[in-house]
Order: sequence, then C-alpha cells, then structure tokens
Amino acid sequence: MKHRIIVLGAGYSGAFAAGRLARRLRREDVAITLVNVAPDFVERVRNHQLATGQNLRRRPFAEMFAGTGVELRLAKVTGVDVDRKTVTVADVNGSGSAELAYDTLVYALGSAWNTQGVPGTAEHAHEIAGRTGALRLRKRLASLEAGQRVVVVGGGLTGLEAATEIAEARPDLGVALVARGGLGDWLSPKGRAQLRKVFAKLGITAHEHTAVTEVAADHVTTAEGADIPAAVTLWTAGFAADRIAGATTLEIAGTGQIVVDRTMRSVSHPDVYAVGDAAMAMGPGNKPLRMSCATGIPVAWQAADSIVARLTGGKLPNAPIRYVNQCISLGRTEGLIQVVTADDRAKPAALTGRPAALYKELVCKAAAWGVANPMFGLPARRRPVVRRRAEALV
Repeated sequence: MKHRIIVLGAGYSGAFAAGRLARRLRREDVAITLVNVAPDFVERVRNHQLATGQNLRRRPFAEMFAGTGVELRLAKVTGVDVDRKTVTVADVNGSGSAELAYDTLVYALGSAWNTQGVPGTAEHAHEIAGRTGALRLRKRLASLEAGQRVVVVGGGLTGLEAATEIAEARPDLGVALVARGGLGDWLSPKGRAQLRKVFAKLGITAHEHTAVTEVAADHVTTAEGADIPAAVTLWTAGFAADRIAGATTLEIAGTGQIVVDRTMRSVSHPDVYAVGDAAMAMGPGNKPLRMSCATGIPVAWQAADSIVARLTGGKLPNAPIRYVNQCISLGRTEGLIQVVTADDRAKPAALTGRPAALYKELVCKAAAWGVANPMFGLPARRRPVVRRRAEALV
C-alpha cells in the first residue's frame, strides 16, 4: 500500500511542499493529495497590485502539477481529526463532503486578516489577505471619485506596500496610513529615510503612533477620539492563523499556530507537519519566525525534506532557517531592500529606488516560478525508496 500524504492548502508553502515531495519521492511509493479551495495559485505578495487594477498571470494548479503524480482535490477543508488521521472536506463542485485518510499530513492552511476585535472592522473595512478581498477592494477603488480618501490601517510590510501602490495608481485620491508605531520604525536610518521620501513624493499622509479603535463606513476613530475621514478603509493590521487546527488535539500556540520542532513536525502528533503561517516555528535567537512568504518557502522545504528523510531512512536536514533581507515594493518604480540579521533585525545597509524595485520583482518572480515548476531538478531515477509503512516514521 502506498504511503498517503495529504497537503492542506496550496499557498506558497503548501504548493511548494507538495511539489518538492513529488520531486523527491517515487509515485510507486506514495500517493500525494493536494487539497485547495481555489483552482489557481494566488501570488499573495502581489494582492496589492491586483487591488489597484493590475492584471496578474493565471497559474492553474492543473497545469502546474500535470505529470507530477500529485492529485489535486478542489475542496474546502471543514475538519481535521489528528487522532483518527482523517480530514473532512466539502468539494467545491457541490458533489458533497468526504473523509480522506492520511499517513502523513502537511497542514498549510495559512492565515487570514486579523481584525484585532476592533468594532466595525469586519463590517466596513477591506482586506487583501486573499484574492477575493483584493478583487473586492479593486472594484471599490475603481468606483471612487477624485478627492476621496483611502485610509490604510497598519504600518507593517503589507500596509506600506498597499498604501504606496494605491497612491501611485490613483494620484487623484487622498491616501493616508495609520500606524501604531513610527513610520518604518524597525528599519535602518537609511530605510526610514527612503520610506519618508517615497511617502512625501506620493503625497501619503502618515498618522504615526496612532491606534484605531473603531471603523465606520466613512471614517476611522483613533484612541485619542479623533475621526479620520475614509471613503475606503483597508485593514492590514496583522494576520491570524486558520482556526481549524485550534479545534483539534494538536498542541497550539497562543497565536493559533501549530507548535512544531525544527523539522516542522508537530510536537504533539508526529505524523503532522505544519508549514507557512500555520506553523509556530522558532528561528535564530529562539525567536518565532514571522508570517511571510520569506518564511513560508524555506519551512516548506524543511518539512518536505524531513518527511522524505524519515520515510526513506535518509539524513534529516539541519540547515538553519534565517533571514537575509526584507523586500518592500513602494509602487512599481520604487522599492526598499532592508538587509537584516539572521533573526530579522535591521542592519545599516539598504538598497533603495529603482534597483530595489527590480530586486523585489525578481524575488516575487523567482518564488512563483519555484512553486510553478515543482519537478525541476532531481531526476526520477535518483529518488530514494520509501521503507515499509510500519517502520517509516519511527
């Protein structure tokens, strides 16, 4: 009987993990099923571009995984029973629900926007954590008249990229960003200076050291009681892990993420691996790895190679996961590449301007290419043989 591997979610982490497993294991030994609700790969790091009217290339999973042996199941995950080792799904074509059994599970259901419990956010704010939200915002932005205001709440990477993209695409609108801290206060002095330069060039108003306590249809209210007018509010103040894992007996962190060891294996259930935003993985300095594409692909690589090693009796990967830089697009012609330490703290060096924009574009294309070409590399004849199931995961 083949060893059954189910991968839940086909974002950067899930799709990359499924492809690497197919690349490194023999079809005679394993059955790999990739479960995802949408038929196309979504470049989440480009959702701010999608929201401003840019057309992105379609990447159908059916084409990406053709000939790999990976079975694509278009379905919504409705439940996971890690004790019975089953997954419950509802097929998107309306054919009903099904229960899928696994021997190894790769949990990659990712994250969604986090309203932080702020009143009115769910009812009145937009989000770009997913393709649906980005398209909804796209339609709303297209309907705005000149002079109307857009407020982006959240001063992290997503907020910075969204605010600058909107301001560049629609210079006739008033764009403001609200941040709890200082503008780019985690960046180096050179990085902060570049950020302020671009904000000034694009006419973006920055409300620094400001917390939003309520979102209404036409404004946001701050902790000081001030109202900031907003025809559109875009909420980018963090992400929250998918909630399905929290309903299982898996060990879960306070963030809702699955606690894993350095091989991305659940510390409570050894047949479950978590990758991407779903995983509470520790990096250099014993600091949690942040939710990002920069984290998602390396941990997916680590998980896939760990599964292969345990199934075939090979050597477990021991390369540490570390950061090198933070890549920030500031519209289509400006960018910021902040060099960081292994544990993600800013170093003095930073690349700015057009070269940084080109670098960021190259990184995005490389990440998408890596996901879209899962069989590039290791030839089939060199793939190791899986041991008997009874001893494979000991």
